[in-house]
Amino acid sequence: MQTHVPIQRALISVSNKLGLADFAHGLATSGVKIYSTGGTRKFLEQTGIAVDDVSAYTAFPEMLEGRIKTLHPKIHAGILARPDRDDDRKSLAEHGIVTFELVVVNLYPFEATVARPDVADEEAIEQIDVGGPSLIRAAAKNHRFVAVATAPEQYADILDHVTSTGGTTLPLRRQLAAAAFVRTAHYDKAIADYFLATTTHADFPLRIQLDLHLKNTLRYGENPHQRGRSIRSPHAAR
Repeated sequence: MQTHVPIQRALISVSNKLGLADFAHGLATSGVKIYSTGGTRKFLEQTGIAVDDVSAYTAFPEMLEGRIKTLHPKIHAGILARPDRDDDRKSLAEHGIVTFELVVVNLYPFEATVARPDVADEEAIEQIDVGGPSLIRAAAKNHRFVAVATAPEQYADILDHVTSTGGTTLPLRRQLAAAAFVRTAHYDKAIADYFLATTTHADFPLRIQLDLHLKNTLRYGENPHQRGRSIRSPHAAR
């Protein structure tokens, strides 16, 4: 199994631009070619970073007011391809597709949008990301060859690997993949909760899905020979 993967190209499409300029500058300085879309591309170009436009690469324009940007075979094949397979490499060559070894995506702020008491249903629905989760899941599935970043807090660790080794290790990519699936699961839960709340109009939710985080590791469980931990809701007071 391939452990170290050099990063040649990164696909970046984010709503939260926190830390992005420094991260992208570090990638570019390390020789990584950056592809991007819409507002993210404009933001990076304004900071002086060279960016390849996804629409120019796919030869297909962004459309439907941005609903369609990265949902294209040349993007997803470049993420899902397995470079150690002759048939995958042949397919990429036949269709002029390049690989992406890093995908950087954070999702539309659905949770923050629906947390507002005055939010309109149409606005909430427009904040349901489609392309973002598709990119994240594709990259996480193919983590043997692709690293996926879903939060600005991950940038420093990824950049440290890239600047020191030119790529990423399998343990890091697997860790990032786990975080990616946690993020998409939490995102889908928030969307499901919104629809359940707005369609049932019940005083109490008809379905409860718990999302609990480890708070502390205890000295022992209910008995001295058992292991114990305390957990909490991410929304609870610390």
